[in-house]
Amino acid sequence: MSDFLQFFSHIDGGEIALASWETVAMLLGSLVLSVILGLPVGVWLSVTSPTGLAPNRFTYGVLSLIVNVLRSIPFVILFILLIPVTLALVGTSLGVRGAIPPLVLGAAPFFARLVETALREVEHAVVEATQALGASKRQIIVHTLLPEAMPGLIAAITMTAIALVSYTAMAGVVGAGGLGDLAVRYGYQRFQTDVMVVTVALIVVLVQGLQMLGDALVARFHRK
Repeated sequence: MSDFLQFFSHIDGGEIALASWETVAMLLGSLVLSVILGLPVGVWLSVTSPTGLAPNRFTYGVLSLIVNVLRSIPFVILFILLIPVTLALVGTSLGVRGAIPPLVLGAAPFFARLVETALREVEHAVVEATQALGASKRQIIVHTLLPEAMPGLIAAITMTAIALVSYTAMAGVVGAGGLGDLAVRYGYQRFQTDVMVVTVALIVVLVQGLQMLGDALVARFHRK
């Protein structure tokens, strides 16, 4: 027991709690904004795709290019590139507030692609039946496509949330705070293995919790 306590001698409960709260705050704030921004972009991609409700090669090509470019930039580099924009938007590039803009810009394109995929998996027969009833494109999107794709959309939100957990850890390397910052400053730079173990364990628990919640919601909507 003494060896166990000695191994975890560097653990500060207050710092762990603060870092955990910062990670959750970054996750929730950026996830909500990523869904708000990514959902309409994903719908637009789906609708203007070659097999969509209103195919438009030019619009789809431009949107697809923008989404692909943003997705291809490594998050740490994106974070640094966006520092001037982040300063203009929120007044700081540090802490939870400074991490939100790059987190959103990194996750929203990822979520948009997942939304496009989820909508594409809706059976054409269902859409055609709605069209036969005289529904407008807006009505088809709101009352048919989105409800039918709900399990896929929930799975997309889950995947985006898990990706954001990784992004928050990387953001900690460049001053955003959270568990990633704690792991780097104490676990890596000061060789405090116990801090590294605890932070990694907390991140794993967070990811598992998100996955279990997402799976439960997907199963519930599938039953409906």
